[in-house]
Amino acid sequence: MNKPPIQDITEQRLADAWAELHAQANDGYALKADAYRLAFADPEFMLRRETRGMRLQLEMLKPDVAQMELEIDNTIVVFGSARVREPDEAKRQLADAQAKGDARLIKRAEALVRNAKYYDEARAFARLVASYSAKCPKEDQLYICTGGGPGIMEAANRGAHDEGALNVGLNIALPHEQSGNRFISRELSFKFHYFAMRKMHFMMRAKAMVAFPGGFGTLDELFEVLTLVQCRKAKPIPIVLYGSHYWKRLLNFEALVEEGTISAEDLDLFEYVDKPDDAWAVIKRFYALPDA
Repeated sequence: MNKPPIQDITEQRLADAWAELHAQANDGYALKADAYRLAFADPEFMLRRETRGMRLQLEMLKPDVAQMELEIDNTIVVFGSARVREPDEAKRQLADAQAKGDARLIKRAEALVRNAKYYDEARAFARLVASYSAKCPKEDQLYICTGGGPGIMEAANRGAHDEGALNVGLNIALPHEQSGNRFISRELSFKFHYFAMRKMHFMMRAKAMVAFPGGFGTLDELFEVLTLVQCRKAKPIPIVLYGSHYWKRLLNFEALVEEGTISAEDLDLFEYVDKPDDAWAVIKRFYALPDA
C-alpha cells in the first residue's frame, strides 16, 4: 500500500491555512470552522480577539529574532514624511500640474519641489553613517532604520543601500496599502499591524534619532521618543531635528517652557541641524566617535 506523502507543517500547512483564509474572504463568505486544524496554523483562531496577546508577542519576537541573527545591535532611526519626493520626480509632478492649470495641484507640487531637497539630504546622511560603519568592527557598526515606506524613509534606506550596507525597514499595514521600499535589505524588511509594537522596535536598538520634516506620523514618533527620554524610560540618545526652519515654524517649544509645561533643560534633549554632515556630527560628538 502506498503511503500518503508526509506534509511539512512548517513549509506547507501554514501557507495553506493563510491562503485559505484569503480565498474565503475574497469569495465573500465566512471561513468554515475546523476544530482539527493545528491552533497555530488556524488563521480563523489566530485572528480572534482573544488571541490578540499572542499576535502582539509575535510582532515583538519576529523582528527581534531576525535582527539578532544578523547582529543588528545599534541603529540610527530616521523619520520623515512619506510624501517627500526625489527632486526629478517633484519637478515632473509640478510640470504636469502646470500643464493642467489646476491651482490646487500646482500649490501641492510646488511644496513637493520645495521639500525635495530633504530626500537628497536624508540619502546623503545615511551614506555618511553607512560609510563610517563599514570601517568599524561589527559590534560598533550603526545601521539605518526607517519606517520602511516611501519619501524620507526610502531616501535613508537608499543611502545605506548605496554603500552596500544592511538597513532596516519597519513598515505598517495601513488602509491604503503600503509596501516596503525597494532599498530595504530584504531580510530586514518587516511589516507590523500594531503601531505600539512598531514603535517599540524603533527604540529597542536606537542609538540616535533623526527627524526630517514630516506630518502626524513623524510627530507621533518624535514625541514618543522625547517623552521616553524625558521621563527616563529610555536612555538618552541624540535627537536631531533636521530642517530648523520647518521645525521652528511648526513647533514652539519655548512656549512650553514659558507656560511651565516642560522644564528649560528639556530643550537640551534635541538639536536642530540643516546639513547631513551636521546631523552626523551631533551623533559622533554624543558618543565621542573617532574620525574614520
